[in-house]
Amino acid sequence: LLAVCKLNPLHCCTTASCPATPPIIHTPSPPPHTRDCTGPSPCTSLRLQEEEQQYRTSSLPAIPNPFPELCSPASSPTLSSAASGLSDFLIFLFYVFQIIKVFSEDGMGKAVEIPADMTARDLCQFLVYKNHCVDDNSWALVEHHPALGLERCLEDHELVVQVQASMTSESKFIFRKNYAKYEFFKNPLNFFPEQMVAFCQETSGTIPPSQLLQNFLNSRSCPEIQGYLYVKEMGRKSWKKLYVFLRRSGLYFSTKGTSKEPRHLQLLADLEDSNVFTVITGRKLHNAPNDFEFCIKPNKVRNEVKELRMLCAEDEQSRTCWMTAFRLFKYGILLYQNYKIPQQRKTLLSHFSAPVRSVSENSLVAMDFSGRIGRVIDNPMEAQSAAMEEGHAWRRMNILGSPSPLHPSSLSGVIHRTQLWFHSRISREESHKMIHQQGRVDGMFLLRDSQSNPKAFVLTLCHHQKIKHFQILPCEEDGQMFLSLDDGATKFTDLIQLVEFYVLNRGVLPCKLKHPCTTVAL
Repeated sequence: LLAVCKLNPLHCCTTASCPATPPIIHTPSPPPHTRDCTGPSPCTSLRLQEEEQQYRTSSLPAIPNPFPELCSPASSPTLSSAASGLSDFLIFLFYVFQIIKVFSEDGMGKAVEIPADMTARDLCQFLVYKNHCVDDNSWALVEHHPALGLERCLEDHELVVQVQASMTSESKFIFRKNYAKYEFFKNPLNFFPEQMVAFCQETSGTIPPSQLLQNFLNSRSCPEIQGYLYVKEMGRKSWKKLYVFLRRSGLYFSTKGTSKEPRHLQLLADLEDSNVFTVITGRKLHNAPNDFEFCIKPNKVRNEVKELRMLCAEDEQSRTCWMTAFRLFKYGILLYQNYKIPQQRKTLLSHFSAPVRSVSENSLVAMDFSGRIGRVIDNPMEAQSAAMEEGHAWRRMNILGSPSPLHPSSLSGVIHRTQLWFHSRISREESHKMIHQQGRVDGMFLLRDSQSNPKAFVLTLCHHQKIKHFQILPCEEDGQMFLSLDDGATKFTDLIQLVEFYVLNRGVLPCKLKHPCTTVAL
């Protein structure tokens, strides 16, 4: 009704019962014990208000009401029902849209208004679009609890609003890369050592490699993860080394060696209403025996450390195996569907994004302008060698040309600082932490300034879940300065050329450069 009156200001009804006219609010007289005796009596005040309202109504022009059916009698509950409907609508908006805050790895945060049914994948896609990131399906939303020293990567199908409801005021979401989210679908043998995987019905304790993931995804099969874990006693600081079994029904430990008999198994944690977290401050906060700690946290637990089930593996591969199996047992085929969604979308878009050559491109030919008259190069081998020679001549011109502020040679020493994989003067420990947080998969790398040699750089590379460092040293040849990673056997004019080479060639590295370790500022 208000919208109709706003659209027709000259035809607005003048009766007090119309919703377009503001209602008259009469102030009731105060009780006798609070009445102001120095002012006019309540009856006089009420009479003055009525006369004033009558004067205002009579002074208005007599414009006929074009919408009499929209106006209700004075006793009608239209106004009260409209106010009630507005409050219901506001409550509806509160539950449909909520504001969350997402942080980047540099500590800066951004408030985002999202619907209640938005998943973690949808929010990551939104942040990728808003911040102009490379959409390679490796971004993730991390649930971080600084007071407990825990964090985990949200699954793509999880509702962000529901997860936030179980978090404390100190907890927060972090927008970060995670290359290892679905890496176990590509290389399952690297995540599940043969000695840790077994069938409950078999005594041999082995699973064929081809059936490994199928057994985890099939709810009718009974695989299990077995091995020794350090378990922290509830309410104490001491740890015990126990033989533990992870099954679909939960996490158990054996009270008698490595026995699997039901009478010797006791439940440690349930999988249904719990989530598995990485412990980031294990030794300092929980007195863990090593750095390979993880935790099973019930969803109902918010800030009570004594309710957490703290566990510690013997190495990084074992910890990754336990945590990955926990996710597979809890979500099953849903994880595989999350993994296939980006693959299916990429396949669908490839049909529309295939490059189409124009007529002018099809008519291009290789030309030789070394003589007085240009000629067409018909021999493909000669055309290829001419293109390579032109590329070398261009690089020599960039190196030996006259230096100027806009010349490429003057930028070759600093252009790498614009790349996402370069992280300037971070320490070795910070590079370890960054690679560990973003997945620790083969080929993850970053470049940084060397702390020991101010003229050198360091390539930090992850291979087989181990982090290695390679120093990039400057070398001189024929008065020109180059960069080399293998003592001058392979030389490069700048770091960008070096990275592009080792992306395509392994060279002296244990593996090719594949996943740049990047951060984004929200």
